[in-house]
Amino acid sequence: MSTEETVEYATENAPRLRWAEHAPEVYKAMIRLDTAARQGLDPTLYELVKIRASQINHCAFCLDMHTKDALAAGESVERIVQLSAWEESRHFYTEEELAAIELTEAITVLTDGFVPDEVYERAAKHFEEAELARLIAAITVINAWNRFGVTTRMTPGHYTPGQYR
Repeated sequence: MSTEETVEYATENAPRLRWAEHAPEVYKAMIRLDTAARQGLDPTLYELVKIRASQINHCAFCLDMHTKDALAAGESVERIVQLSAWEESRHFYTEEELAAIELTEAITVLTDGFVPDEVYERAAKHFEEAELARLIAAITVINAWNRFGVTTRMTPGHYTPGQYR
């Protein structure tokens, strides 16, 4: 493509509702919950969990945010790209990260049934109980954020790393 050609992209969707403006106390409570859940968790692991849940939930806004935050924190493009196919790309991740990613999928896709004992036990081998509790909280929180983002159609592409911290 020459520099003279212009690419015309699809029109950006406007958000359906700016929910945080209309429910500020809920938004503030979500921020507090998110902050509490991340305490003591490895920042890279935290972002991988956020990205994986957002991939499953098709939350473009959260994918935009957490991939940018992960990159800003030093995560590699390769590991982020491979995350959607982690089962075939296991060698990109530590056993601890794999246990967290697998637990993320089990908690995120509850329509498939309960979190299997073997998935929970694998995660419990890699995390102390307090850390496991925060990991479960972080997974739960991103799923809630995803539901706000997808339902209100929050627009991706405008986030800058660390914008909401």
